[in-house]
Amino acid sequence: MIKSVPLNKLVQSPRNVRRHSDPAADAELRASIAAHGLLQNLIVKPAAKGKFEVEAGERRRRAMLALADEKILARDCEVTCLVIEDSAEAAVETSLAENFHRLAMNPADEAQAFAALVAGGATVEDVARRFGLTVRFVEGRLRLATLAPVVFEALAADEITLDIAKAFGATSDQDIQARVFEQVSSAYYAPNPDSIRRMVLSGTVRGSDPRARLVGRDAYIAAGGQIERELFDNDDSESWVDVALLESLAAAKMEEQAKALAAEQGLAWVMPTLDPYASHDLVEGLVRLPAEPAPLTEAELARLDELDASYDEHAAILEDEDSAEEAVAAAGSAIEAIERECQEIRARPPAIAAELKAEAGMILVLSRDGTPVLQPVFYGERQAEPAEADDGIEVVAGGEGSDKRRTTLSKRLVDELAMQRRDVLALHVASDPGLALDIMVFTLADVDTHDWRARAASTLRAPVPAGPIIGFEAKDAPASSGLAEFRSSLDESWRAGDDAISRYDLFRALPEDSRAAWLGRASSTGRA
Repeated sequence: MIKSVPLNKLVQSPRNVRRHSDPAADAELRASIAAHGLLQNLIVKPAAKGKFEVEAGERRRRAMLALADEKILARDCEVTCLVIEDSAEAAVETSLAENFHRLAMNPADEAQAFAALVAGGATVEDVARRFGLTVRFVEGRLRLATLAPVVFEALAADEITLDIAKAFGATSDQDIQARVFEQVSSAYYAPNPDSIRRMVLSGTVRGSDPRARLVGRDAYIAAGGQIERELFDNDDSESWVDVALLESLAAAKMEEQAKALAAEQGLAWVMPTLDPYASHDLVEGLVRLPAEPAPLTEAELARLDELDASYDEHAAILEDEDSAEEAVAAAGSAIEAIERECQEIRARPPAIAAELKAEAGMILVLSRDGTPVLQPVFYGERQAEPAEADDGIEVVAGGEGSDKRRTTLSKRLVDELAMQRRDVLALHVASDPGLALDIMVFTLADVDTHDWRARAASTLRAPVPAGPIIGFEAKDAPASSGLAEFRSSLDESWRAGDDAISRYDLFRALPEDSRAAWLGRASSTGRA
């Protein structure tokens, strides 16, 4: 029997099966009842003293009580209820059936419903307020309503998840959405949201891309570039759609910067690239020109002397046990600043001889933060060698007395053969621990003797560490004198080799205990 019961006559039933709730969902329910009234009746059972126990609809009862506390509803407002006279066991079953078979609304249906309300004149804020939702939630559902029909229908039919549907919405281009949907539908693997998002954005770049940072958002938009943003995007994660336009703008800006630097540095040319490094193809046909840091000027040498004297003064404060805490802190900060300035003075870029500079060039790369950076390497044009082929290596085939045929290996084949040779060498070293140890120790020890212009084969380094006081030697300290004696006992005859290969051969010819001593020296530096 349907009956109107005053709100203050409704009480919780001890048989109601729902014991837990969700605060966010409860807030949505309160907003819905406040905006639209109670749309679904409660199921109640008569109790003592004219009360009615709520067998199904306890959340709705509590929501109306909360609204009564807020003076939105009257405490004795009439509530439509279905009154049952069943037994206690039947009442529990009724409560379970009412809660168990409740079906949550499909996100596609929500999207269509919200879109219809907005089309009817409601604002996003109005929709959010009426249903107790956040504006962001409503905007997300409205974005779903703009998906390509094939994607939206798949969401409505529960063929794809909500997260997958959101990933398709990373771009507003429905043609791209439909094409990617067709691709993943025939795939043998189950796609995930990240893979879908990458596929639909394959024709875009992020706002954090170095090219985007170089060009700038305003310049890109002024040139007609389009930007798409997802609900939670910021300037770094947004999608820049017109990649070709962005490339053109970035290349023009790098070219302009390269010309300015060439004139400023007095170079023959500066070659720009949008990569963060000078690729092999870019420097092919070029040779590195000799360059070394320019000598320190008189002013810089005088400044280093001043910094050394200042360092000693502040170090004395740190060593004095009676120094005040404020003085110690100030001295520590001053020493850090002194060390930083010394490093800046000594970290000088390489300079090239004046007679070579007019023909030299450099590479301008684009750093990962979008800043053009001039690489500290000078290049010159390689002199053509008639015997060399431009695009490969000539190989002479045929034995003595036969016609010799010349064939050219492609550059890719040459590179592949070089990689195979590298792997053969690596396998040989890995299979011989003794050889591997010798190579490691030699590489560590040889850091002080190899030609600085040569390309290092390893990042292993073990130079003698520098102390905070330049030129200081505690000759009377047992540890210092012992270490000096140890170093003087090392067999350095192998350093006589003219190049790394000859030095390594001499090093391997040393007795085992001599090579082991070099291992100890390399490890003791603390920088191996």
